[in-house]
Amino acid sequence: MSRTHRRTAILAAAPFALALAATAAFAHAQLMKASPAVGGAVKASPTEIRLKFTEGLEPRFSGIVLTGESGAAVPIGKANVEPGDASTFVAPISHPLKPGAYTVTWHAVSVDTHKTQGSYQFTVEP
Repeated sequence: MSRTHRRTAILAAAPFALALAATAAFAHAQLMKASPAVGGAVKASPTEIRLKFTEGLEPRFSGIVLTGESGAAVPIGKANVEPGDASTFVAPISHPLKPGAYTVTWHAVSVDTHKTQGSYQFTVEP
């Protein structure tokens, strides 16, 4: 490859490399997996809410709220990251859940201080 062609190829590839670097620099903790599952149904009351994110969280600035069908908050224990895995956020459920629909609302601050939030529903079957 001639010097001119090499230079042209490098200049053409530079914007793509910068775009990839910018995407990585502006990453946020996104929810990858949840238990109980997003939109799922469980036969028995879960004992915890377990959220897996794409990157580590700052537990002091992150949280989980569980609400029932009426919109009233359901008591859960303090959420914290799993030991050895800062990308998994876990909150114990204080009492067995009655059959019905529940909403998990979460907010997360990743270790690089980006904030995200979301919610999903699951159902406890009778």
